[in-house]
Amino acid sequence: MGLDQTIYGNPLSTWLLAAGIYALTTLALWLLERYALRAFARFASQTRTSIDDLVADLLGETKFGLILFVALFAASLVLDLDPVVALVIRRAAVIAFVVQGGIWASAAIAFCVRRFVDATAGEDAEAVTMVAALSFVGRLGVWSVVLLLILDNLGVEVAALLAGLGIGGIAVALAAQNVLGDLLASLSIILDKPFVIGDFLVIGEFQGSVEHIGLKTTRLRSLGGEQLILGNSDVINTRIRNLGRMADRRGALKVGVTYDTPRDLLAQIPGWIEEIVEAQEETRFDRCHLSGFADSAIEFDTIFYVTVPEYARFMDAKQAVLLAIHERFDRHGVEFAYPTQVVYTIPGRSTSDAR
Repeated sequence: MGLDQTIYGNPLSTWLLAAGIYALTTLALWLLERYALRAFARFASQTRTSIDDLVADLLGETKFGLILFVALFAASLVLDLDPVVALVIRRAAVIAFVVQGGIWASAAIAFCVRRFVDATAGEDAEAVTMVAALSFVGRLGVWSVVLLLILDNLGVEVAALLAGLGIGGIAVALAAQNVLGDLLASLSIILDKPFVIGDFLVIGEFQGSVEHIGLKTTRLRSLGGEQLILGNSDVINTRIRNLGRMADRRGALKVGVTYDTPRDLLAQIPGWIEEIVEAQEETRFDRCHLSGFADSAIEFDTIFYVTVPEYARFMDAKQAVLLAIHERFDRHGVEFAYPTQVVYTIPGRSTSDAR
């Protein structure tokens, strides 16, 4: 078999040339991509700008499949191929470029989101939530454009397709009311911001910290550790208690002392409790009064506030107040009351006859 032998319309020498071009192009582009990636990564580590970091990230997202399709297209240029085959190769290369462009655009959006989150150190939860939602919308837009470009490259009449989708969209909307309701609810959450990532919510019988706000669901992490996944429309249509927006927490104490406590000590108890509450670092005293005479105790009601919203720190402050009250009462000989019953017996009568 000589090099002049024709195979599928091309001499064997031409096929060998095409194979060589394919192999050399693949190798050259792969080495170039690897070298450029290492060079930019090394350069980016020595600078404070973001552009070189972005370029390094984009190079890292370059897919080997793109290199293969570029090499295939380059090799096909030296061959005399059937017009249909040449068209398929050309369209495949264009589609590979379009898909790679979508990957690069998505990577650029993700890079910008990471930079923003790092810059705010995650402290601005509202901004982080908004940026995360916008990044999702941005990626959705990118891949929508990619899909339209691919369809156009395949010869599909995109304008007619969009017009048809406009008519069929009504039927789709009717068939997917729940999904669309969740999508609209997610926009309401993003724009109105009734809560953001990190807030602690009580939604009906569920409660937990917001971990993720998506286009269809909101995810909470409960106190027990399990993840709660709620539809956005269900969340919006339910009364929400956002404990993460509290400026402080209100605490209430009821203390009962025995009836044999001297009156002068009873008069001092509100002052003692005020001193104890004010002595704590994160508490603010509101009031303390003798509130009533119960069956077994003289009762005092106390209201105070803890100036931090975290529940654990609220309980720490409340515990410190209770221990200090116990110590003060013990020092002054004031006894806490508890339910008791006194039975009087009359000599000569049985206990069962006592009234």
